[in-house]
Amino acid sequence: MRKKQVFTLIELLIVIAIIAI
Repeated sequence: MRKKQVFTLIELLIVIAIIAI
């Protein structure tokens, strides 16, 4: 499975959200 890829995508989204805020 590609669970690591999904986790990376979520982490990237969180980082972008933090930067946006």
